[in-house]
Amino acid sequence: MRCDLRGKVALVTGAAGAIGSSIARRLSDNGAAVVVADINGEGASQVADGLSNAMACATDIRDTASVDSTIAAIMQRYGRLDILVNNAGVNTLAHRVTIDEFPPEEWDRITGIDLDGLYIMSRAALAPMLGAGKGGRVVNIASVVGLAAMRLQSPFVAAKAGIIHLTRSMAIELGAKGILTNAIAPGSVMTALTAKLFYGEDGKFAGRTQEFLAHVPLGRPAEPQEIAETVLFLASPAASYINGQILAVDGGWTAGYMM
Repeated sequence: MRCDLRGKVALVTGAAGAIGSSIARRLSDNGAAVVVADINGEGASQVADGLSNAMACATDIRDTASVDSTIAAIMQRYGRLDILVNNAGVNTLAHRVTIDEFPPEEWDRITGIDLDGLYIMSRAALAPMLGAGKGGRVVNIASVVGLAAMRLQSPFVAAKAGIIHLTRSMAIELGAKGILTNAIAPGSVMTALTAKLFYGEDGKFAGRTQEFLAHVPLGRPAEPQEIAETVLFLASPAASYINGQILAVDGGWTAGYMM
């Protein structure tokens, strides 16, 4: 889709990765100035260099000082912030085990980034939005596992379920102030992690790809740009009366059982 985001400033976290960089690109293509934030500063710079009006920020969303520094840099350069896309998140490759075997330190790492980091970034980014009094958009990237739990990834499931209800809470709290908050719940997306898990020779689920995709009516994983297109819609003027919604972009995965 095409929309007019000229004059808007968007912050995308986790923007050096496949989904985040696709989101940054679609927002930029439609006129927004884009802040490419990622803990991988070099990767963020590479993405920003390919956009027409962008800046890169090496940002650790778990660290309040790092997040505050990013927001200060945005305000110094652009003087405003209109769109926040909380995309940064992690899962685990090595620890696909039941909860009784799940390492506490890995639980802390995943929930600390996926849920706590989203809170830390949102809290900081909302300050200039609320201060300007001109509204804004927040798009949180959750997951279908926050809607329908899956086994062997308990912290990821818990964090994404938390994001879904946090999104609804934010929508209730911020809607009257003109800030619309929604979430996207992607299903399987063809990222490096997905490719390694299902298509790599030593992938934990190598050889089970067709079994997994049998639960997806469209029979394939999403491409990163399909998630980005949905973010663009929620950030666009066309979504001006959508608030507190969770949009599953999953090829029909959560629509019901495939028999």
